[in-house]
Amino acid sequence: MFGRSAMVLVTALLMFPQIVETIYSPALTDISRYFSISAAEAAQTLSVYFIGFAVGVLYWGRFSDRYGRRPALLAGLATYALGCVLALAARDFTLLLVARILSAFGAATGSVVSQTILRDRFNGRQLAALFSMMGLVLAVSPAAGVYLGGAIVAGWGMHGVLTALALLAAVLLLLCCWLLPETRPPQHVNTAFLPLLRRMATDKSLALAVLLVAAFNVSLFSYYSLAPFIFAQLRQGSVAFGYSGIALAVGSLAGALFNRWLLRKAVAEAGILLLACLIQLISSVAVYCLADTLLFLLPMMGITCAYAMAIPLLLGTALGAYGHCRGTAGAIFGLAYYVLIGLGLAAVGWGQSLGGTLIVSASVSCIAGLRYGCCLRDMRAGAT
Repeated sequence: MFGRSAMVLVTALLMFPQIVETIYSPALTDISRYFSISAAEAAQTLSVYFIGFAVGVLYWGRFSDRYGRRPALLAGLATYALGCVLALAARDFTLLLVARILSAFGAATGSVVSQTILRDRFNGRQLAALFSMMGLVLAVSPAAGVYLGGAIVAGWGMHGVLTALALLAAVLLLLCCWLLPETRPPQHVNTAFLPLLRRMATDKSLALAVLLVAAFNVSLFSYYSLAPFIFAQLRQGSVAFGYSGIALAVGSLAGALFNRWLLRKAVAEAGILLLACLIQLISSVAVYCLADTLLFLLPMMGITCAYAMAIPLLLGTALGAYGHCRGTAGAIFGLAYYVLIGLGLAAVGWGQSLGGTLIVSASVSCIAGLRYGCCLRDMRAGAT
């Protein structure tokens, strides 16, 4: 039985990878001081996280197809908590990076397996509408995460943040044991990995979806990587950075509500995606122009609005042709875009330019979005 309690828990698990990183990001300045490293080096704890996350997405997706959704979630959450404990014990920066990779590997289960559970139960436009509805809840996670992270750092520093993250993973693990049913179809047949990988590697529409998901995520997480240091340069502390999450959440909530309204009006998915790409591009240019003042937060709301419009649509449509192997296909899909996110954030840490990063990401989104929109129209035309 997949009831309301299970749906709430799956929503929390979908929020988990995003909220833990937004809780973590205010600690970057404290990490920089504690380990006596530069801002660029501290930012690498985010980029290596996404590399570990990419590997975890592949592993847990495949694991969930073989052994079930519940075991994958339980093992992944336990791994995340173990990584946090290792980070707490770290006395040199290299060990912290290793701990972050381990945590990322575990956290990936919250992304790929939760999405797979939803794909087990829903499909097509219904799935896109469900992701959009969940986007209303997910919209508050950046605000909650950044605010909580800022408050924890102000009171207990980076070690307080890591302790809180370990406890959060433990609570979710216990709730999964209690509330989450197994959703893997009983007639499930394990799919050969390499033939599926070859098929997906030659799927042009899927490649475009990978680029789009990566570009929107690099836009969002470049803020969490660079903004703590921007606020420090503007003589604002971690608490002020925490409050900035409220502005971003307003943008996310507006995007999620707008997306839901457009879907109810039966607006074509391609049109919604192109509108999101346009909002992202205009907002990126505005952030670049206002980067030296706190006013840059206003167009950053446009970035989160575009993200909330595009990501549910992309996640709901990208794997429509892979219903027979949802876990493994979702794992390969996630691996591809998280590798790109990790590489993108590594470049962000090196370049240390929020506005420049946003413009490059938005340009990629617009080009890929035009082509993916054509693919969506062709798919919908073929289905009628």
